[in-house]
This record gives sequence, structure tokens and C-alpha cells, in this order.
Amino acid sequence: MSTQRRHELTDVQWERLAPLLPPQRPRTGRPANDHRTVVNGMLWILRTGAPWRDLPERYGSWKTVASRFRRWRDAGVWDQMLRALQAEAAHEGTLDDPLAIIDGTNIRAHHQAAGAKKGVPRSNSGGVAVGGGANCI
Repeated sequence: MSTQRRHELTDVQWERLAPLLPPQRPRTGRPANDHRTVVNGMLWILRTGAPWRDLPERYGSWKTVASRFRRWRDAGVWDQMLRALQAEAAHEGTLDDPLAIIDGTNIRAHHQAAGAKKGVPRSNSGGVAVGGGANCI
């Protein structure tokens, strides 16, 4: 790699990730685009928040990068990579346990953070009974 860009993997990071990825050469069909280039394209998207179609051409076709991202997600590749890297860090003693268990799905946001208007009473349309009905807990 001639120049290291801000959003791209370093050589050390790539050496840790490469063995965890599916084989580079498919059993059939055309040879796959270089995994490192595609992963760097995925990182560019994730770090910038840009739509797939805005992916710079240096990473290849946005369709290829998006498709591989989805295929690896559906096949559990990302989950397997995370587990392997966490196990490696735990073995080395470099895993920060409190940081490793943070999950955004457990963070509750105020209803206004979801787009509700300030000062407008919320309706109780979530299926929870109001009053002393049988559905109350």
C-alpha cells in the first residue's frame, strides 16, 4: 500500500484480521476483489456515515463493497471476527472488560431524542392499560 489513509487499516491491523476472513479466492466464478481494499471501503463508509453510493472509486464498486458487507453479516463473519479478536485480547490480557460489554441497544433515550415534539403529552398507544384493568402490572 503506497499511502496510509486515515480511515484504512494499518499493516499490523490487517495482519490480525486477514486470517479471520473467508478465503480470498472463491471456488467458482470470477476472482474476488482484494479483501483489504474492500474492508477499507467498508471502514470508510462506517467512519464517514456516507451512503454506499458515495464510496470513493479507489475501493472498487460500491455495489461490490456493500454486497460483501451484507454477505459477511448474514454469514456471521463479523460476529466470528469479533469473538476471535476478543478471545485473543483476553488471552493477551489486553481486553478491557467493561468496555467490551457496552451495547447501544441497552441505552434508553428520552422520547424527545426519537423525534417527539417538546411539551406535547405522549399518548399511551404502546398497549399498556391505563387504569386498573386486568392488563396492568
